[in-house]
Amino acid sequence: MKKKSSLEILKNVLKKERLRLTDQRIAIWNQVRNSKKHLEVEEIFSRLRSKKQLVSRATIYRTLDVLVKNRLIRKMDLGDGYSLYEPRLENEHHDHMICEDTGEIIEFFSEELELLQEKIARDNGYTVIRHTHQLFVKKI
Repeated sequence: MKKKSSLEILKNVLKKERLRLTDQRIAIWNQVRNSKKHLEVEEIFSRLRSKKQLVSRATIYRTLDVLVKNRLIRKMDLGDGYSLYEPRLENEHHDHMICEDTGEIIEFFSEELELLQEKIARDNGYTVIRHTHQLFVKKI
């Protein structure tokens, strides 16, 4: 079976949400999908403007909400209304450590931690559907 392109995936999600596929939505999707780092809304806005793509902040927020809801991107809530976004397609599961001094984000995966989370859920009569794990850290 042929793998769907990211544009086809976006098109299907927007259709499901009864939204049109627009140049602005494609630009926002491509900006997050192709980024090697976690992006904030202002950064997405600036990058698009520098490429002469006129997209309002409201359109960015609305589009990101749809992409998060449909699990195409991941939203990291860092508190105080500050969030970062990263792509999910072909992106293996990982968790995050965020340095409170520098803002550096370290991605990590721990099989031991994953198994412990599963055990805790199971011991309490649940199964893990999804999770977000963020450690806020300081250098010692």
